[in-house]
Amino acid sequence: MTRFLPVLLFLASQSFSQPENLKMVREKTETRLRKVVQNVQGAFGFVAFDLVRGERFGINENFLFPQGSAIKIPILMEVFKQAQEGKIKLTDMLWVEKKKQVGGSGILVEFGDKTSQLSVRDLCVLMIVLSDNTATNMLIDLVGMEGINKTLASLGLKQTRVQRRMLDQAASVRGDENLSTPAEAARIMEILYKGEFINRSTCDDILSILKKPKPEIGAIQSGVPGDVPVAFKPGDIAGVNTEWAIIYLPNLPYVLTVMENYGVGDEATAAMKECSRVLYEYFSRVSKATRYGTYVPHLLIK
Repeated sequence: MTRFLPVLLFLASQSFSQPENLKMVREKTETRLRKVVQNVQGAFGFVAFDLVRGERFGINENFLFPQGSAIKIPILMEVFKQAQEGKIKLTDMLWVEKKKQVGGSGILVEFGDKTSQLSVRDLCVLMIVLSDNTATNMLIDLVGMEGINKTLASLGLKQTRVQRRMLDQAASVRGDENLSTPAEAARIMEILYKGEFINRSTCDDILSILKKPKPEIGAIQSGVPGDVPVAFKPGDIAGVNTEWAIIYLPNLPYVLTVMENYGVGDEATAAMKECSRVLYEYFSRVSKATRYGTYVPHLLIK
């Protein structure tokens, strides 16, 4: 019971908080977020909600966006699902073959033809940490797009779909794009956080890969202090920037998914960083506030 006392104190403090004061703080936060969206020349959408009480912010959350490499999260989930079902093993070894190598991000494109074998799990790590496109295509071929999309549909996700391999521009031109919305991407991250995909252990394994340090700090991660863990995957293709994340704020973890297309220059990255910073400021204040808005460190779980 002792370890849950800070959470109970926090929830109790929020239940009897000054609604008009907190409403004012929320409204100011919403104004700042609307300004971020308005200042972007492209189409921009986001969703954020805390995973304790469900307080939600969102603008254009049901807009459909191409996903770039963020779509690799559902691919990762399908690999673990099929491993759980016994269709494949995470320890299965696959050859790196020239016919499956593609450019863009990653390292496997530099490997020789059938000179190396990697386990399925190692390919998963490369897909997420280095965003390796060759590893991704090998995994898509292993589990099949149909399987990925069937699993997404079973989770109640109607818009999120994998419809092409990485760097298949011909497929993209045909309209076979990898798609999602801020709302559905956020739901996927919530499912993983709550252990609702297959089982708790599988979700924790998936999240452990998403938490691994990446060569570049994500835009969302850039908006929070460096000591706050973030499980995330960014994605970008020409004109498109996306990122799906769970921010492990002590006492009040939250999901944030941000997406832009028809982008101009680096505006999307700057807007994502600012959106993340504004939301972190709000949730971090709420996470440690008493019902009268004073900050008490002991409310935080260390």
